[in-house]
Amino acid sequence: MTKQAIVVGGGIGGLAAALALHRIGWQATVLERAAELGEIGAGMSQAPNAMRALAELGVEQQARSAGVPTHASGNLRTPEGRYLQRARPGDATAMLAFHRADLHQVLLEAVPDGWVRTGAEVIAVRQDAETVTVKCGGTELSAELVIAADGIRSTVRGQLWPDAPPPRFLGRTAWLGIAEVPGLPGSITLGPGGYFLIHPVGRGRAYWAYVTTADAASIRYEQEKAEIARRIGDWHDPIPALIEATAPPSVIHIDIHDLDPLPTYVNGRVVLLGDAAHAMSPDRGQGAGQSIEDAVVLAAALAGEPTIEASLRRYDAERRPRTQATARGARKDGGRTTSKAAHRVMATMIRLIPAPLWRKGIAADGNATWRWRPPRLPSPTTRR
Repeated sequence: MTKQAIVVGGGIGGLAAALALHRIGWQATVLERAAELGEIGAGMSQAPNAMRALAELGVEQQARSAGVPTHASGNLRTPEGRYLQRARPGDATAMLAFHRADLHQVLLEAVPDGWVRTGAEVIAVRQDAETVTVKCGGTELSAELVIAADGIRSTVRGQLWPDAPPPRFLGRTAWLGIAEVPGLPGSITLGPGGYFLIHPVGRGRAYWAYVTTADAASIRYEQEKAEIARRIGDWHDPIPALIEATAPPSVIHIDIHDLDPLPTYVNGRVVLLGDAAHAMSPDRGQGAGQSIEDAVVLAAALAGEPTIEASLRRYDAERRPRTQATARGARKDGGRTTSKAAHRVMATMIRLIPAPLWRKGIAADGNATWRWRPPRLPSPTTRR
């Protein structure tokens, strides 16, 4: 093997893939169609499974420095402000929250200089038994492996998986923002037909998101900030203050889609990673985390198998069941948390769960998704 790869997409998944390749002694070129590197969106949280994957990539401490502990999963409230579950002072939390741009920057700084090319939109892919060639503007680049990390509307998936269904609208929409409001511990407020999420993201900022149902995709409002303020009405503090503290141009309105399961993530020497393979709703906070997991598992397979074909078969066998199960779970969770009919029953059930049992469920090993352990990557000093 020449150990040369092309990564299509310079988001969190693509940079994690490039860094993972670097860790096992490969060379990569990352092609990002945007003129400048950056992350679309506002905030996110990362669970213990993703943090273990970041540790295997060698950037755990940098990520922890960029992230902020969040008690969102321990502080569940009603719109009136009553706590269904409440984190105690001094409680440990397994979750870290990030501004998306901060985690993206951690990965970017760890990728070797010169590996990332911006303004490089891939428009065509072709391959033979040994080489994959991508057409990028007026130039062509070839390698023995292409990793498509180009998002839910992946160009590569569209070309090489032509029968795959398009992204599926889940009947939900979300408003997101970052506000200069310090000192919030993180919380989730469960209302009839929607929920409001708060994460602290460092430097005196808080990330917020309101997720609710929508009759159709692409419904937009002349004043998005005013619309979200109208919808949350008199919900408890600090929700109105967060909306008020967010600059109107900074309010992001997105529709929520995911992908139906693909029969394989591999086509010859082209492999899908992250949202290009298994885009999922945000309701389990696993979208970016699963992308980082993908990167580590793919690199471990490339380091441990004798051929690229065997490596990709192993990656596909390991990643498809886990990522597709996570996407199904996120879809179901989202349906429950935005259901007006289920709201009262769900709130009652959460309130009746004993607090020690709830805290056990949100501990680092509290559920099967969070308990995942990454394969070990060879260290730079031991790889062959």
